[in-house]
Amino acid sequence: MNALAGGVLIGISAALLMGLHGKILGVTGIIRNAFHHDAAERPWRWAFLAGVLAVGILVKLFAPALLEIAHPASPGLYIVSGLLVGYGAARANGCTSGHGVCGISRLSSRSIVATITFMTTSMLTVWIVKRL
Repeated sequence: MNALAGGVLIGISAALLMGLHGKILGVTGIIRNAFHHDAAERPWRWAFLAGVLAVGILVKLFAPALLEIAHPASPGLYIVSGLLVGYGAARANGCTSGHGVCGISRLSSRSIVATITFMTTSMLTVWIVKRL
């Protein structure tokens, strides 16, 4: 149920950002352009990132059970995983939110291919890691 609620909230957020502001909810692009984009575009990006951080803190304080990890791993594995995801998102010129949520809904062939690649790679990675 938590995944469904999260998916619905991401979808609503993406629709509102596109509908009200004409912006794509691609977190990788939002982070990158918070540093390197036109100064007039930075405030909404920083506000978005602050909101993501604030919600994480609020959930940690008031509903920590929502953050329980079903299959905990070592911090090193999380760091390596995060770096690999960041590298992959940079190579794909976007992440799952930009390509998977916004790109597919716009019927972007590039986003469809990127999302298929993300999903196939993640399934293969899980299959390999479970056998280590």
